[in-house]
Amino acid sequence: MDRVAYDEFSYFADNAAEFGIPYDEPPVVRRESVVLEDGRTMSALVWGREAPEVVLIHGGAQNAHTWDTVCLALDRPLIAIDLPGHGHSDGPADGAADVVRNAVDVMEVIESLAPDASMLVGMSLGGLTSFAIIDQHPDRFETVLIVDITPGVQSDKAQHIASFVNGPTSFDSFDELLARTMEFNPTRSEASLRRGILHNAEQLDDGSWVWRHAKHRVFGNHVEGEPVARDYGQLWGATERHAGRLLLARGLRDQSVVTNDEVALLRERRPDAIVENFVEAGHSIQGDMPVELAGLMMAELERLAWRDAQ
Repeated sequence: MDRVAYDEFSYFADNAAEFGIPYDEPPVVRRESVVLEDGRTMSALVWGREAPEVVLIHGGAQNAHTWDTVCLALDRPLIAIDLPGHGHSDGPADGAADVVRNAVDVMEVIESLAPDASMLVGMSLGGLTSFAIIDQHPDRFETVLIVDITPGVQSDKAQHIASFVNGPTSFDSFDELLARTMEFNPTRSEASLRRGILHNAEQLDDGSWVWRHAKHRVFGNHVEGEPVARDYGQLWGATERHAGRLLLARGLRDQSVVTNDEVALLRERRPDAIVENFVEAGHSIQGDMPVELAGLMMAELERLAWRDAQ
């Protein structure tokens, strides 16, 4: 049996080269763990030596490394959190992913590792978790950027994502896992998918491979798992209560997860919300157009810096 070597901090140069990001030396990144009040452990990647300015929350069936290329392009101090049941974090308290409970867990991590962060960025499940966070803490973040999700998410719009996630939970070989991933992500390079698998799956003692999130069986009630069984409509109110700026990044390639009706409802509730369309990106904007997404985030950070300097 061949063991596949894995060092989670050894791929940054490859990320940078694929997207033309200058790379003079490895970034300063470390993995930190936070023990929650109930004894479970949450994990996060901390980028940079200074106090984090940004908090990144990934989507379902992903992990904190999904943001690596964005982090390299942004080059600012931040944290990227592994949601409960994902990456290196323990499973959810009740055994199933719940965005309201996620929000409580994530806020414990934020207060421990990034108490002064001004920007919250959440993608898909992480975006729903972000809505729950600002529902619970409407004054906490000055800018909230939601990536390709709204509280009006519909299961049929996310079926192509669920079909991939709801496939086999284990694979006899890495090549088998890679082949399936390439089938569902035809526009992504093999190298990027290979990196993503190494971050998001692990090899068992018998040589087979299993998705990290599959170990916890957290799915069943959000867009990336079984067909949506919960109505997140109550989180629309969070958009009105949130005291800061609200941005939505929307991927338009292939089948858009965010409908025009959802955008209209967002504008009705928050006329000042900013909607940025990423025409060449699918649901995973951070994977398809990471440099452009980092540019949107940088513009917000510069706006905050300019305001504070006045």
